[in-house]
Amino acid sequence: MASTLKKLFRGSNDSSADLSEAKEKNAQIGEQIYVEGVPVYQDGNGAPVEQVSPLGYHVGWAGILFLNVSQMVGTGVFSTPGSILRALDSVGLSILYWVFGMIISFAGLAVYMEYASLFPHRSGGQVTYLEQAYPKPKFLFPTAYAFIVVAFSFSSSNAVVLARYIYRAAGYSASEWANKGLAISAYTFLAILCLLSTRWSIRLMNLISAVKLIILVFIAITGFAVLGGNTRVKQPRANFQNSFDGITHNANGIVNALVNINFAYEGYSNAFNVVAEIRNPFHTLKRVAPLSVLIVSILYILANVAYFAAVPAEEIRESEQLAAALFFEAVFGEAGKALPALVAVSAAGNIMAVIIGSTRNIRECARQGVIPWPHIWASTKPFGTPFAPILLKWALTCIVILALPFGDAFNFLVDLRSYPDSVFLFLMVVGVYYVRYRRKQEGLPQAPFQAWHSALIFSALVCLFILIMPWYPPEDGGDVSFWYATYCAVGIGLLVGMGIYYLFWCQLLPKWLGYKIRTETVVSDQDGAVTHRLLRVKNAEVEAWDRVHDDAGNLLVEAVETSGAQTENQHLQKRVKVNDATHVDHTNAEKA
Repeated sequence: MASTLKKLFRGSNDSSADLSEAKEKNAQIGEQIYVEGVPVYQDGNGAPVEQVSPLGYHVGWAGILFLNVSQMVGTGVFSTPGSILRALDSVGLSILYWVFGMIISFAGLAVYMEYASLFPHRSGGQVTYLEQAYPKPKFLFPTAYAFIVVAFSFSSSNAVVLARYIYRAAGYSASEWANKGLAISAYTFLAILCLLSTRWSIRLMNLISAVKLIILVFIAITGFAVLGGNTRVKQPRANFQNSFDGITHNANGIVNALVNINFAYEGYSNAFNVVAEIRNPFHTLKRVAPLSVLIVSILYILANVAYFAAVPAEEIRESEQLAAALFFEAVFGEAGKALPALVAVSAAGNIMAVIIGSTRNIRECARQGVIPWPHIWASTKPFGTPFAPILLKWALTCIVILALPFGDAFNFLVDLRSYPDSVFLFLMVVGVYYVRYRRKQEGLPQAPFQAWHSALIFSALVCLFILIMPWYPPEDGGDVSFWYATYCAVGIGLLVGMGIYYLFWCQLLPKWLGYKIRTETVVSDQDGAVTHRLLRVKNAEVEAWDRVHDDAGNLLVEAVETSGAQTENQHLQKRVKVNDATHVDHTNAEKA
């Protein structure tokens, strides 16, 4: 099998029928290119590896650390303690959940690390790993994921929390539309920064991330001072007496708290969205990514202890998104009312980290060819940044902020986005075993890093728990004005809808209209961005197409040699114009 695959990528003497059969039936893991002298094995249908990142290499160890830290430490630890306490009815269990969140994050991180060790030059994180884990049916997972990531590429909740904390610090009681206006203005400013320069946006994000770590350290130290009785807070240990009394037995409340914890830790995988922009990526990720989770986890736990030391549990329960503001005011009185501005700074850093990471995610979807006009979405012109993805995120964020009233509808979208995420993470865990099996069948080496079975099983079980338990009816009817499981039903509906769309687009239409979908590799003349473009090849022309192209859409070397046009070495440097892009052969790029 492996020899057949290498023939596919390097040219062979097989007939076109054999080539077509291999394309349709083989496992399609092949040695496509060399990057820095190391062979890269990935499925031929996946987005082509960019040997030189058009986005540059601006992410070092600090960038990895703070990309993760800044997305994790956004608004979750400052805004979710109240909702977690409402769901669990127990101070002790609420704090224990933050420990549980740390364990979940480390288990999930192990999954990402194995994929990153196999595909160390592909950005995009989850979308890339699903593409490689499930190459068949062709384009199913890239299509489904692209729809979800594009449709939900907004950061409205953090922008709104940022606005609320700014107004809180200013002592101004803002109306809903005042909050909306400030949220849009702040998000627009941060999006422009990320649009103009990757280097300077990452540097600014690193600075803000360092500030937010200082904020959490300050809260933790202040918490110890409160517990020691050295502040104006009276009875600082009251919330810790019989702290496990009143634990809820409602499964819906337990899972809602878990969803909130996941939201607070969301971002431990953000650096995997920019892997192609890191020099020596896996070595650096292996050292820095776990450190980011450990630092944040310790500070999260200490911050929550500080909150419960300074603020009565009932006030935290009703705090909505302002638990940190109550803490500052309880400890520092009137002087503490200005400190929520620091939380707003933290939210700003989170927004920048999300923009940097998620726009690479969108760009990678485009490079797979499943988004219309992939060359536009993959382009890094004019500023060396993903212009179109950033513009998309900005537009959708503004629409959501303006269109939806604060409250149930606004929170519904946040919950809805989390449901497919859990589905995709579960599929990633299962995909690890599938990738291992396929590589063993092909005689390829094992992954440089292999996640422990316990971490994989634990991650899968957590995902299943989050997916199944929200269907259990809450005792109080839920905390929304509509059916408590609406977001679950809609999330499943979206995934089923994408399956139906895929069946129609990729199976039925080609059958009815007499064509097959083939990939073509194109390279931009402007910035060197490499993408796939999906083409409709008529059935009568499929045999000829498969004779001269490999699975990645590159021209086979033999096809060019037999045309008498040039030698193999000359072919490696040839660029063929294709609609303002370039069709390039990467099959023997190690020789170029």
